[in-house]
Amino acid sequence: MANKLKIEHLKDFLDEKAELYDNPRFIESDPIQIPHQFTRKEDIEIIAFLVATIAWGNRKGIINNGNKLVTIMGNSPYDFILNYSSVKSKKGILQNFVHRTFNAVDLDYFILSLQNIYLNHDGLESIFSNHQTKDSLQPAIHQFKKVFFELNHEKRTEKHVSDPLKNSAAKRINMFLRWMVRPNNTGVDFGLWKSISTSKLSCPLDVHTGNIGRRLGLLHRKTNDAKALIELDSSLRMFDKYDPVKYDFALFGLGVFENFR
Repeated sequence: MANKLKIEHLKDFLDEKAELYDNPRFIESDPIQIPHQFTRKEDIEIIAFLVATIAWGNRKGIINNGNKLVTIMGNSPYDFILNYSSVKSKKGILQNFVHRTFNAVDLDYFILSLQNIYLNHDGLESIFSNHQTKDSLQPAIHQFKKVFFELNHEKRTEKHVSDPLKNSAAKRINMFLRWMVRPNNTGVDFGLWKSISTSKLSCPLDVHTGNIGRRLGLLHRKTNDAKALIELDSSLRMFDKYDPVKYDFALFGLGVFENFR
């Protein structure tokens, strides 16, 4: 009984924090503001995927470079990738782009791969939707990486797409999937992908969500890897099996905005 009361109290606490941070004010300091500049489905998902890919490090720097990507793509990501020519472009508008270890070589391949995905694989949603399992999107991420790198590419570029089946928490892709799948009830996430249930989403596990998860007893594994993600997901699904990743807002907000101890 005591343990049940503790769980219920923690659920109430996390529900309150999730509601606090899952609102449009969150967008003001978060990279999700970049895809919010667009209305067309393809524009949103393409720029969201690229911004999520560079979403590590200082958030101000991520947002600045996200806006640079928008400029490079002429404020029309979908049209840009469909009409992209590597030979013509990588010596010009891409050559100065860099975000930490993600550079113009990587960006060139990412654009070519996205072009291939929309021309030959029916778009990003189709890949994840076709490879989802009964209760998870992690195997779909693994399959997505295989499709994404089916063109000729430099080996170094592969490090920018994580693989959960190689024990990665795949934080950035899980964040992208949250953006695409969770309903736009509060004006933060987009809810564009109706073919995938929110119950299959996983928390974007990073240093903030991991640390807070451990302090709250939701996570015990010390390394932020795929095994830790399974543990955290299992804990969050106890509180809401239909939308467990809403607690990403609570854990992230407690870590970044409240310095929770």
